[in-house]
Amino acid sequence: MSQGYSLNLVEANRQVNQRHLGVALGRVCIAARVPITDVAAHFGVSRQAVYNWFKGVSHPHPRLTTQIQKYMSKIGR
Repeated sequence: MSQGYSLNLVEANRQVNQRHLGVALGRVCIAARVPITDVAAHFGVSRQAVYNWFKGVSHPHPRLTTQIQKYMSKIGR
């Protein structure tokens, strides 16, 4: 990974409700240092969409719920 997460994103992620799936995904990805670009490619969405999920600004489409849960368990080991 050439770049880490910005302090702004990490702090924003810490301040929002973890019950939101996108925020929980963000915490797992930040801890595992998975680049946003990789997450976006995996789910077929834009980097901006993932960034917004991590910050709690928007939420993943419900059709992605199962995929996201599986992804989090895979990388959160």
